[in-house]
Amino acid sequence: MEEKKFIKEIDLVKIVLTIVRRWRYLARFAVGGAVIGIIVAFSIPKTYCSSVLLAPEFSSGTASLSGSLSELASSFGVNIGGANSSMDAIYPDLYPDIFESTDFIESLYDVPVRLEKDSTLRTYLTHITKDLRITWWDYPKAKLAEWLKKPEPMPVGGGKANPYAMNRKQWDVYKSVMLSIECLVDKKTSVITISVYDQDPMVAAIMADTLQNRLQEYITNYRTSKARNDYNYYKQLAQVAKDDYDRSRQKYASTADASTNVVMKSAELKLEDMENDMQLKFNVYTQSMTQLKLAEAKLQERTPAFTVIQPAKVNPKHINSPKIVIMFLWIFVLCLIGSGVILWQEYKIQSAGNAEGANAV
Repeated sequence: MEEKKFIKEIDLVKIVLTIVRRWRYLARFAVGGAVIGIIVAFSIPKTYCSSVLLAPEFSSGTASLSGSLSELASSFGVNIGGANSSMDAIYPDLYPDIFESTDFIESLYDVPVRLEKDSTLRTYLTHITKDLRITWWDYPKAKLAEWLKKPEPMPVGGGKANPYAMNRKQWDVYKSVMLSIECLVDKKTSVITISVYDQDPMVAAIMADTLQNRLQEYITNYRTSKARNDYNYYKQLAQVAKDDYDRSRQKYASTADASTNVVMKSAELKLEDMENDMQLKFNVYTQSMTQLKLAEAKLQERTPAFTVIQPAKVNPKHINSPKIVIMFLWIFVLCLIGSGVILWQEYKIQSAGNAEGANAV
């Protein structure tokens, strides 16, 4: 026997008419949604955003076939290296990872900031832990967390902690700062966008400018680390060569003055040897200075340059969703719930009627 399949069709028109007939009942849910939406909209703290746009300089500047291919690929949003990349281990695609490192974030704790309506200076850590507002529905969670654990004071020294063993309070601060900063790299143009989100527009602008400078310092220190070591090494060699040459010259001058009226052959040979030694040390000093100048030029060559396309600025307009949108969203949600309640009630009534009809038969 063929198994018969019964498909129960859903009458959408009947469902809509059922809900429309109970519009007064549904209106209660709509009013409740409007009230909840207004409360939620006014309870969410305003958030402001300040952004900086940077165009980095790449160390690879030679034109080649691979560079041409990479430029062609970048026009389609694909980065295959070449002209738009370098041999550095830290390239623009890794900059967002730098912003998430504990060392980089902890270096921001001591940055002095001030509020838009309060010019009193305080550290960014103090601002994060004391100035930021939380919503009323987060208070029970915060209080419960305080009751369930012992208070853990921040360590001395601006809140810096061992990155391998942070306590819960330090971890919460770290996560709060990490979520409030953002670094995006456009793979097509390699333009870096640094954004900071904060409840105060002045703090957001200050931190965006600070992040721009800190990123430049971080990349500059990395790119020039070997060149700086070479420069310091050659500088030390040049100083030693100069000291040796100065001592040899003074010794030669003193010996020449003392041998002015001496006609002995041994004195002449000794003076000639000292002159040769002085000339040799002068040549070493000259070569050292040449190497020092080359190292200085290499250091300058390795120092990257960042072009600021758009500097940080105080944005007076918050980025929160409009309150009217939040209110209508809650009205929509509550109306969906109300419609579900109405359909469930109608289903229960219909089921009860069918049961009574079956019993009567």
